[in-house]
Amino acid sequence: MAWVTKSTDEQYTPEPPPREYTKKEKAANWWHYHKMIVALVAIIIVLIAWIAHDMLSQVDPDLQVAYVGPASMPTDTVEALQEALTPYCTDRNGDGEVIVQVKQFNVNYDSENDNTDPYMQMAGLTQLSAELADGSDLYIYLLADPAGFQEQTMALRYLDGTLPPDGEAGDWQKMVYRWTDCPVLTGLDLGTCSTYVDDAGNELPNQELMTPVYVAFRGNWNEEIPEAYTADEAIWNTLTAGAVSTVAEE
Repeated sequence: MAWVTKSTDEQYTPEPPPREYTKKEKAANWWHYHKMIVALVAIIIVLIAWIAHDMLSQVDPDLQVAYVGPASMPTDTVEALQEALTPYCTDRNGDGEVIVQVKQFNVNYDSENDNTDPYMQMAGLTQLSAELADGSDLYIYLLADPAGFQEQTMALRYLDGTLPPDGEAGDWQKMVYRWTDCPVLTGLDLGTCSTYVDDAGNELPNQELMTPVYVAFRGNWNEEIPEAYTADEAIWNTLTAGAVSTVAEE
């Protein structure tokens, strides 16, 4: 058996004490291992703040009006419409104020238009489909292309209040007025639009921007008549009082 002996001349060096890291080095090390968690928490906080802001800033309108067209109306025009239509509405929800909201849906029914943004088109169609579903309180429509709208949605009723057969588009020309057919609408004080000016630098009247628009009312095919349908119908009758359709003259 072999024996191992320890030399008395062998020297041992004690281990050096642990290195003390500076605060900057400690912070850098912590950040290296936790930056992804911090980023994730920050994203969650931003999302929560955005959702909370969206919920708190949402208004509860007493009347909603839809505009469906290939491009959005200018902000000036929308705000002028909302303000001008407010006197025709009442405080339905009892919150102490009357709010009219014009909701815009960017949808182009011209399939041959190469300038249509497919993403905007898909978003507009999705939002519009939700508003046309049962339970929606949106019945008054401003339309840039009533023929395309009715062909695709079959949502409108005739001007006399009757409905086309379920599943049929019917004659769209008997379902709409031109904006210019309606004395009440053309008499609204809508002011001017700062987005568009003429050669002399004068702002374009918002009434002029509304000239190509058609107005229509969404039908109700359910046995039960929603409260919003009745209330919106009363406003519709007021806004279209004295109107004589010239659509069939096209």
